[in-house]
Amino acid sequence: MNIAPNSYSRTRKRLMAAVASLAVAGAIGVGALTTGTGPVLADAVRVEAPQVPGFADVVERVSPAVVSVKVKAKIEPAADDGSDQSDDPDGMNNMPDNPQLRRFFKEFRGFGDQNGQDQGHRRFGRRDHNNDQPRPVAQGSGFFISDDGYLVTNNHVVEEGSAFTVVMNDGKELDAKLVGTDPRTDLAVLKVDGVGKFTYVDFADDSKVRVGDWVVAVGNPFGLGGTVTAGIVSARGRDIGAGPYDDFLQIDASVNRGNSGGPTFNLNGQVVGINTAIFSPSGGSVGIAFDIPASTAKEVVQDLMKSGTVQRGWLGVEIQPVTSDIAESLGLKSEKGALVSSAQDDGPGKKGGIAAGDVITQVDGKDVASPKELARLIGAYSPGKSVDVTVWRDGKSQTIKIDLGKLPATDKQASADPQPAPAPKADTLADLGLTITKSDNGKGLVVTNVDPDSDAADRGIQPGDVITAVNSAEVNGTEDVSKAMAEAVKSGRKAVLMQITRGDNNRFVALPVAKG
Repeated sequence: MNIAPNSYSRTRKRLMAAVASLAVAGAIGVGALTTGTGPVLADAVRVEAPQVPGFADVVERVSPAVVSVKVKAKIEPAADDGSDQSDDPDGMNNMPDNPQLRRFFKEFRGFGDQNGQDQGHRRFGRRDHNNDQPRPVAQGSGFFISDDGYLVTNNHVVEEGSAFTVVMNDGKELDAKLVGTDPRTDLAVLKVDGVGKFTYVDFADDSKVRVGDWVVAVGNPFGLGGTVTAGIVSARGRDIGAGPYDDFLQIDASVNRGNSGGPTFNLNGQVVGINTAIFSPSGGSVGIAFDIPASTAKEVVQDLMKSGTVQRGWLGVEIQPVTSDIAESLGLKSEKGALVSSAQDDGPGKKGGIAAGDVITQVDGKDVASPKELARLIGAYSPGKSVDVTVWRDGKSQTIKIDLGKLPATDKQASADPQPAPAPKADTLADLGLTITKSDNGKGLVVTNVDPDSDAADRGIQPGDVITAVNSAEVNGTEDVSKAMAEAVKSGRKAVLMQITRGDNNRFVALPVAKG
C-alpha cells in the first residue's frame, strides 16, 4: 500500500499522540480513554470470616427481668460527743478484723464517698434531709424470679435499709418490701406488689457449668443502670473466706460496685450465679469476680420466700481439714473428710456419739471431701432431720445416727478449762523437738519450749499449748507419748496425731515419728 509523504507524516503523528495518551492514562490509573467516562476505583477491603455468635439475643430477652435496687435508711444523728468520725468514712471499723472481708465489701457494696462523689460520678450525695426521712445509703442490682414480683439481690445491699426502690429496665421506679435475708450466703429477697406480671428468669443447673463457658453479667455498676458485660467462667468452688458456705463461681466478666446482687447468665438465659464480691487491688474490675452458685441461691431463696428466714441443720462440732500427715497418722487412704477437733457439750453430735478425733467421711451416703463440704451438707438439712454420719475411728469406719439441731444465731465455741500454768519441772520429747511438763490438774502435757528447727515448730505448735491426747489416747506423761509413738511405728504409720488445746480452741496436729 502506497502512502503519500504528507499522509504518512500525519498518520505517524496520530499514532505517537495515541501512545502518549496511553502512557499518561496508565500512570494515573485511568481505565479508559473514551471521552465522558469516569475513573474505575479498586474495591474496598472485605474479609469473609466465620461469624462469631454474639450475646444480643440473650441480652434482649433477659434484660427486662434485671433491675437496679436503691436502698434508703433512717439515719440517726450522731451523738455530739466531740468524737471525730472522719477516720471511718465507710463505717468499716466495726467489722471483724478480716482483711479479705474488708477488701471485698468495701470495694463492692456500692457506697459513694462522704462527699457524694465516686469515680467522677454523683452517687448518694448527702443533703439536708429531715432526720425522719429515709436517706440513700446503697445501691445494687437484682432480678425477678417470678411473674408476681419476687426478686433476688444481695444481703449486703439491703442490710442497712428501711425503704427499697427497684428501677426497671425501662426506667420505671417501683417500691419494694423486704421479704427475708440470709447473711451466711449474702442473699436477700424483695417483693414488688400490684403492678401486673413481670418478666422473670430461672436458675440454671450449675453442676453442668464448666470452666471456660461463656457468661453474661447484667447489672447496675456505679449507678449507670442496665449494663451488660461478657466473659467466661474462670474457676469453680472458690473459697474467699466470706463464710462457712463459700463455694463461689469465679468469672472474668467485668463486675464493679453496684453489680452486687445482679445475675450472671449462661447463653440459654438462665442464671448460673449471683454477683457478690470482687477481688480488686485497684478498686475497679480486674477480671476477678465471685458469684453465688445458682444451686445455693435456689435453695436459700425458696426458704426466704416461704418463711423469711433459712433454717439450717446443726451438728455441733468443730472441724478441721485432713492433711496428708493426719491421714497417715490415722491410717486413712486419702486426705478427704473433716476431722472433729471438738464436739460441743450441748450439740447433737456429742449427744449422738461423735467424739474429738473422729474423721467424718460421709453424711447419708454422700462423701465429705472437706470441712466446707460437711458444712454445706449439714446446712442443707432441716433441724430435727435424722442423718447417718459415717466416721473413721480407731482404724475403721462406723456409722452413727444423729438428730440434727437448729443452727444457732451465732456459732458457739467449744468449752475448755482455763489453761493451767506450767509446773516448774520439765521433760523433753527430743524426737519431736518439744519440752513439756505435766499440767496442774494432771490432764495433759503443757508445751514449755519448741525447737525452732523441728517438725513441731513447722506445724505451729507453740509454748503454752496443751497436748491432751495422742492417737486418741489421753496422755499425762512422756511415757504415754512414747508408747503412742511406738504403737504407730509398729503399725507401719509414719506420724502420730496430737490433740492440742490452745486457750478455748482445740485442734489436731500430725507429727512424723519415722523418716522415709
